[in-house]
Amino acid sequence: MAATRFNQPELRRPTSSPRPKGRENAKDTLCRNVLIYGHCRYEDQGCAFNHDPNKGLGGVVDQPKKALNVDSPSFTPAALPASNKGASVISQAANAAPFTPRGLASGTATPNAQLDPEIPQFNPTQRDFTPQNYDLSQNIPTNGATPEAPYDPFSMGGVSQGIPTSFPNHYQEDISNLAAGVATGGAYFQGQPSYNVQPLNYHFYAPIGPHTDNLTPYQKSIHDLFLSDRLREELQRKSEASHQVMLNTLPNIGTPPNSYHSLVALDTTQNRNNTVFGCISWVYKATLEKNGKYYCLRRLEGEENLSEIYLNQHLPYLGYTLANDKAIRAVKKWNEVNSAGVVSFIDAFTTRQFKDGSSLIIVTNYHPLSKTLLEVHFSATNTNRYGSRQNSRISEDTLWAYIVQITLAIKAVHQANFAVRCMHLSKVILTDKNRIRLNACPIFDILHYEYRRDIKELQCEDLCLFGVLMLSLATVNATITPQTTAQVLKTNVESLSRFYSVELIDTIRWLLTTPSTTEPKDLETFMRGISGRMTTALDSSLQARDEITSELYRELENSRLVRLMAKLGNINERPEYDTNVQWSEVGERYILKLFRDYVFHPLDADGRPVTDMAWILKCLNKLDAGSDEKIQLTSRDGENCFIVSFKDIKKQVNAAWGDLQKPGKRF
Repeated sequence: MAATRFNQPELRRPTSSPRPKGRENAKDTLCRNVLIYGHCRYEDQGCAFNHDPNKGLGGVVDQPKKALNVDSPSFTPAALPASNKGASVISQAANAAPFTPRGLASGTATPNAQLDPEIPQFNPTQRDFTPQNYDLSQNIPTNGATPEAPYDPFSMGGVSQGIPTSFPNHYQEDISNLAAGVATGGAYFQGQPSYNVQPLNYHFYAPIGPHTDNLTPYQKSIHDLFLSDRLREELQRKSEASHQVMLNTLPNIGTPPNSYHSLVALDTTQNRNNTVFGCISWVYKATLEKNGKYYCLRRLEGEENLSEIYLNQHLPYLGYTLANDKAIRAVKKWNEVNSAGVVSFIDAFTTRQFKDGSSLIIVTNYHPLSKTLLEVHFSATNTNRYGSRQNSRISEDTLWAYIVQITLAIKAVHQANFAVRCMHLSKVILTDKNRIRLNACPIFDILHYEYRRDIKELQCEDLCLFGVLMLSLATVNATITPQTTAQVLKTNVESLSRFYSVELIDTIRWLLTTPSTTEPKDLETFMRGISGRMTTALDSSLQARDEITSELYRELENSRLVRLMAKLGNINERPEYDTNVQWSEVGERYILKLFRDYVFHPLDADGRPVTDMAWILKCLNKLDAGSDEKIQLTSRDGENCFIVSFKDIKKQVNAAWGDLQKPGKRF
């Protein structure tokens, strides 16, 4: 019975002392009033139980287990309890002094002095703590410290109060709602300061990553709607170069309306060079007044001596002076040459507007940001630390691409009964990646009009000039010219065996070989020899065309959005119809006005405009397709609200646009 009383104590205060039940061990049982209150007021009134705590402990048979405190002194009871269970006694406990509670006096001890084993006592080393009815709003420390948690993991009350009711903003990390949990009594961590992420500038979009597996088949990224970064930047740079204007004193060339204005010098050096043509030449970009298009003007200065190149060819002295007007008329037949590998000829005329004598002007198509092969592969900036120039070898695939393109260009010129005659490193331009064109081809027909030679002989010389050009590129040696001796050419050809294949070496050697009567040398024979390489070049050209076509498909879809935005711009807020009842903004036009605010005028949580290009494109695409998806349109004052679908809005746009286009329609 003693064990039952200790395990299930009666916490209520008894109104009278328990009556003895005639038990034999009643005097050995400790009174419950002593255990609960520290004393028994019925002790002198006949209470049969024991009121001495020291004596009562000896009768305890079974006590509840308490947490072990290693820091407490050793305890040895006055009398060992009689128990059937085996007990292990520590050696320190056997030698320790007996424990005597302080202030325990029979009948006179205060209630707080007694220790009740059934009442949990405070233990400073105990870690289990559960707050009960703890309100942080009333218990915030005043020493400058802040609570530690912005949310309560056991209660969603503070979080539910912070959930915004407006449309979520994906461009802002708003944590003020979590910090507000301090006032609701659910925060334990330190509140974080507010930080707003700025919206992205979609017109400066970064390149898309290589992995797009997270997109579903019906989803698209913003990069799928516009040109690729590489092509877009390349076209923008070329457009900028085309619109470039320099403040200079260059005059207008020609007579209106065929005059050229806004001349911009394209030469990268100011050195006067007459190596190729025997007279000084300059290159300009100009705009034709007649159609506003851009053209390239090559100006040849007069009254200059020929270089040794043409003196060695037994040509007479020809300081540039146009002696025969037929040369201008004859060279205009170059308009018949239509080839992707030749810069198209436009016009030729003379002028004295440069105030330094007569000048010959050759007009050709303008290719912005084009460079010559001399600038690309023989740049003077590629120098090592010793000051010597280091030009890297050109890959064999690139050389074969050059050979195929020049071959096709020569074939187009020869079919028009002309000869190229000008095949110099400084007169072959690179317009795109591995995309070359022959430039300044008609100039020699004007300069040497009085000393015309057989066209077959000139066409055969084109193959030799072709071989010299390719040998100069393969050896990265700009000093190789048509005047180089045969022995030097042979030595340079033999040196190619360390870098290139036998097929390429044999091709260059064949071009440099002097034709004989037994072995004819013509372009058709050469084309049959490189037919395998021409098929490879054709395949690369078709792949490039497919890439450009795919880029065009992206821009094709954008035209629909432009037309749709043009319609909305014409319909919304026409001031001339403000007082007209038929065009008032209380009907379908009002819906279109709210739709414009819905698409173009959204605001974030801080009241700042949201410039989300993806959001605009998504809404316009749904409107153009007439989707059945419904949206909520709200007026600016919040008084009016409409639930409409994109299909209904599209019908209203078409109806309003039709009213504007009706002939003689006045409101």
